[in-house]
Amino acid sequence: MADALPKPGNAAAGAKAASGAYTPAGVSPNRRARRKYTVRLWAVRHSRFLEWFYRRFADAFLVLHPLWKAFGYERVERPITFIERNVKGFLFDCRMCGQCALSSTGMSCPMNCPKQLRNGPCGGVRANGNCEVEPDMPCVWVQAWNGSRNMTQGDAILKVQKPVNQSLRETSSWLRVTAEAAAAREAAKKEA
Repeated sequence: MADALPKPGNAAAGAKAASGAYTPAGVSPNRRARRKYTVRLWAVRHSRFLEWFYRRFADAFLVLHPLWKAFGYERVERPITFIERNVKGFLFDCRMCGQCALSSTGMSCPMNCPKQLRNGPCGGVRANGNCEVEPDMPCVWVQAWNGSRNMTQGDAILKVQKPVNQSLRETSSWLRVTAEAAAAREAAKKEA
């Protein structure tokens, strides 16, 4: 009889208690839906604006390349990573993998997938578009497809992403993309 009582902190306690599934205390899909999902889904719905903004932001970061280089990329890594973690964490529920794919995944972070799939949905997407692992969560890749259809460069979602390099976790993808773009620009100047 004590097993039939809902456990504190369990989401959908009846169903989960019957299956024996563990849900950490204080974690509720309903609360998650209200907080992080609301902003994450807003970002997907406004992916075209965020794509435009990100291009301007990346251009500004590239203009600042001499400053980053003067200070040293290693020195500015910590403060920039702190800012990136908070901004992208709020907007996209970012997991700081260090290899951001938001611009090619409709502003839906693929690292939010419980299976951390980087190249499309698994075969377990439910008929209602929700995740097979977390039935109350909309599939990250269904959201990514919807967001990519709003973007001007929406076909970038069809490009195969490389596997996550775990050594880059908790580093700034903004600085990495800037350094790579600056190196490509300098190589193009040398060729010309």
